[in-house]
Amino acid sequence: MAETAPRKAIHVSNEHRFAYQDLRDWLVEAERLGELEVITGASWEEDIGMAATVAKYRDGSPALLFDEVPGCAKGFRVLCNFFGGKRKNLTLGFPEHLNKVELSEAWAGVYSHEQRALIPPVYVDDGPVFENIMTGDDIDVLAFPSPMWHEDDGGRYIGTGTYNVTQDPDTGWYNLGCYRVMVIDDKTVAYNSAPGKHGRIHHEKHIAKGEKMPVVMVVGGEPLAFLLGGYEVPSGVSEFDVMGGLRGKPIELVRGKETGLPFPADAEIVIEGWVDPNEVVPEGPFGDWCGSYTEPGRVRPKCDVAAIYYRNDPIILGFPPQHLPDEFSRFRAITRSALMKRNIEAAGVPDIHQVWCHEVGGSRMLTGVSIKARYPGHATQAGHIASQCHAGAYAGKWVIVTDEDIDVTDLEELIWAALMCCDPATEMDIIKNAWTSNADPRLHPEEKAKGNVTNSRLIIDATKPYHWADRFPKSTKPKPEVLEAARKKFGHLA
Repeated sequence: MAETAPRKAIHVSNEHRFAYQDLRDWLVEAERLGELEVITGASWEEDIGMAATVAKYRDGSPALLFDEVPGCAKGFRVLCNFFGGKRKNLTLGFPEHLNKVELSEAWAGVYSHEQRALIPPVYVDDGPVFENIMTGDDIDVLAFPSPMWHEDDGGRYIGTGTYNVTQDPDTGWYNLGCYRVMVIDDKTVAYNSAPGKHGRIHHEKHIAKGEKMPVVMVVGGEPLAFLLGGYEVPSGVSEFDVMGGLRGKPIELVRGKETGLPFPADAEIVIEGWVDPNEVVPEGPFGDWCGSYTEPGRVRPKCDVAAIYYRNDPIILGFPPQHLPDEFSRFRAITRSALMKRNIEAAGVPDIHQVWCHEVGGSRMLTGVSIKARYPGHATQAGHIASQCHAGAYAGKWVIVTDEDIDVTDLEELIWAALMCCDPATEMDIIKNAWTSNADPRLHPEEKAKGNVTNSRLIIDATKPYHWADRFPKSTKPKPEVLEAARKKFGHLA
C-alpha cells in the first residue's frame, strides 16, 4: 500500500486481510474468538446502556449483541463494544497476537489515502439492504431498538456507530462522516456535525444555495466503514475509495431510491432523508467523547426521513462514548498514534522514537512523544508539530515530549518524566486559538455561543536539558535487557 510519509517496517505472521465482508461475517468471527455475548430481554430504556457502560471500560470485555428487546420485533438487534480484545485486530484485518502498539504500527503501514492506493467502488442494482423498505406513512424510526445510552441523555440515539454519506454540491465528491443521530419522532431525526467537518461544510454549501441537503445515514453496517467515516481522510477523497484500497477490491454500493446517494449493498440499516436548510430541532444532551454531557438547549439540523432500508433481522451498530478511557478512545489511540508519528516525521522532525495518543484523553487531549534529542530545541519542535499536524490539530490539549528511554504508551511513566525532567517556568509553551471540539467541557458557554470553538495547547518539554544532559541524575529505571531477565526469573512474584 502507498504511504503518505516514511514508515517503519513491521513484520506480521500473516498478510493483512479481512476475515469478514459484512457485519454478520464479523459476528461469526467474534464468536469464533470467544468474544461475543448474546443478551436477550434487555430494555432500550435502560438495560442496554447500563450493560454498555460496564463492558466498555475494560478492553477484555466481550462484544454485546442484544436481541428480543421489549417493544421491538424479535431479531431487531443492537451490537456494542465491538472494538476490544482480539477483535480489535480482526476489525482492522490483522493477526490477533499483535499488542496495541504493534497493531497501531501495522495499521499505519497499510492505511493510505494517496491516489495510487485507492480503489473506487462499483455500483450494483440490488443488495440485502433492500430486503425491507419503509416509505411514506410506513416510515417508523421508533420500530428499531434505539437505546438511551446514558442516564441523562436527552433522547434515544439510533446512531452512534453511524456514518452519514453526503455529497459536495460543487464537486460531486462523496464523504463519509461519523455524526451521532438522535431520534426526534417516528419520521424525523437530527444529527450532530461539528464546525469544520466535511458533512458540516456540505450542509453549509446547500444552505448558501437555499436548498435541502440529501443525506443517508448508515446506522448499521460493517465496522471498517464506520471507523473510516470517523477518520482524518482529507477533503476530496472518498472513504469508499480508501476502504476499497484497504480491502484490495471495490466496495459494492447501491443508490438510495429517494436521493440517489450511495451506500453499501450489505449494510444493515440505512436512513435516507432531506436536511432542511433553515429548520433546527433540539439535540441532546448526550454523553460525549470527553466524558461529559453536551450542553442543554443545543439545536441541530432537522432531517425528514424519506425512506428506511433494512435487512431481515437488522442490527444497529452501537459505539456510544463513555467516561474515559473507553472503547472509543482505544480505537482512536490505535488508529491515530502511529499515523501522528508519520505526520511529525513528514514535517522533517528527525529521530521520533515513539508516539501515543492516550486513551484517558480520548486519544486527542494527551499525546506522548519520545525522541532521541539531536540539537537544542528539538523537543520544542517535535511538540509544536505534534500539536498542529493533520492527526493532532483537532481537540488537542497537552503534548509531552520525552527522551527515547521513556515508554510514552505507559501513562504513569509519561507523567513521571514530566514531573522529573520539566521545569514549568522555562520548559512549557502555550499555543493559543487552536482548533478544538464543541465537546470540550472547558469551553466557556458564552464563547461557544459566539462560535469561538478554540482552545490552548500545552507543550511540555520533559527531555533532559540538552545543554547539560550528561550531568542529569541517572535514572533508576532498569535497562530493557535487565528488566526482561528479572521478569523471566521472578515474574511469578508480580
